[in-house]
Amino acid sequence: MPILENNDKLNIVRLSLLIRRRELSPVELTNFFLERIHKLQPVLNAYITIAKNWALQQAKQAEKEISGGCYRGPLHGIPINIKDIIYTQGVRTTAGSRILKRFVPKENAAVIERLLKAGAIILGKASLHEFAFGITNINPHYGPARNPWDPGRVSGGSSGGSAVTLLSAMALASVGTDTGGSIRIPAAACGCVGLKPTYGRVSLKGVIPLAGSLDHVGPLTRCVEDAAIMLENMANSDQTPTGGTSTGKPSLRKDLHKGIQGLTVGVPRQFFFEHISPTVRKNVLAAIATLEQLGARICEVTLKGMEETDELAGIITSGEALANHWKWIKTRGGDYGKDVFSLIRRAMNQRSSDYILAQMRRVEYTERLSQVLQSVDALAAPTIPIVAPRVEENELVLGGKRESMRSALLRLTRPGNLSGLPAITLPCGFSREGLPVGLQLIGRRWDEATVLRMAFAFEQATDWHRYFPCDASGGI
Repeated sequence: MPILENNDKLNIVRLSLLIRRRELSPVELTNFFLERIHKLQPVLNAYITIAKNWALQQAKQAEKEISGGCYRGPLHGIPINIKDIIYTQGVRTTAGSRILKRFVPKENAAVIERLLKAGAIILGKASLHEFAFGITNINPHYGPARNPWDPGRVSGGSSGGSAVTLLSAMALASVGTDTGGSIRIPAAACGCVGLKPTYGRVSLKGVIPLAGSLDHVGPLTRCVEDAAIMLENMANSDQTPTGGTSTGKPSLRKDLHKGIQGLTVGVPRQFFFEHISPTVRKNVLAAIATLEQLGARICEVTLKGMEETDELAGIITSGEALANHWKWIKTRGGDYGKDVFSLIRRAMNQRSSDYILAQMRRVEYTERLSQVLQSVDALAAPTIPIVAPRVEENELVLGGKRESMRSALLRLTRPGNLSGLPAITLPCGFSREGLPVGLQLIGRRWDEATVLRMAFAFEQATDWHRYFPCDASGGI
């Protein structure tokens, strides 16, 4: 199919236009991705469940509607997948666990209802780290989702399968979750776009919780504009989970092409640029220089208390995860993978006062970060301090500091979850080994539009988003 031969043009923006003009059939497009999945799934293991029959049924319905003049919008007839921790009616939702291996929801999550209403076609459920509680996507029950740039390296977690499907063209977009970095870590490790929206922007109803006060739902995509399209259709227009009211369905593409002349980018030299690899530092600083060349004003900012974010997020995540898993951890402990079981059990030694104090300190931290963002439009920093590590690596030394791989990969993304502020990652370079480096942009609450505008300007000025580890014919 000539239309689909150019890998860097396999995106929602281009293909939705062809579908709308009836130059491309949703059935043809869906079959193309199903064939890719059939060929590459044995190699990359990015899916837990493939919903072939359902996808084709949706595609035929979309084609019928579009042919009849009923076009719903840019997601109509577009094949995507869903992280396997989000309810899909009639399609099993395992959370990457043995405990839920036969669980079939009777209803869709709220975000799935929105995407189906927009006409998206769901190809299946993407692999993840068990119960979304990990950063490697090495799953003892369903196997690892392998990094398409180097199968000997982790794909990142917990939404690793989602990122792998995009880089290998086994879907056009994915819906992931992010509690400590689970959208942005795999997106950076594999080299795609990952957007964690403002807390409350996307409903958590029907999402199996890890830590509800930190959990976010957001898109992973092949380009920035696709992320904007996805979030516009995923956004919650009702009350937010915190009891406040969101700004409704956002208009994220209105100013996307305006450029960034006059916007201010804050660069937090301390914390975010400490204990990172030279490769990551070099590429991220080069990306910031590109933003300056595009007209943005660059200024250094000071962020106080950042060093405590890892501890705060760890206490809150552990406490809430234990509460969510209390029944299973007592009755089915043997069905957990060793790493996840250990993380949940560890919280049993945590005092309730520790959790309460952590939440109080979190409020103070969020206020400080939000205050800094009053003087800049967004912060620019690395997403993760290293490129994707090897599967067997458990710890590393950066700048003379030894730390666990888990702590290292979470260190720069957890601030976004604690604060609930929107954050995006996109590729900004490659290491000597040919592994992608991620640039992270953090914005003001409810201001995903500016974050996306800045990311889009950088993406359009560079070619990093045009590199893929496999071509459209399926070669790895």
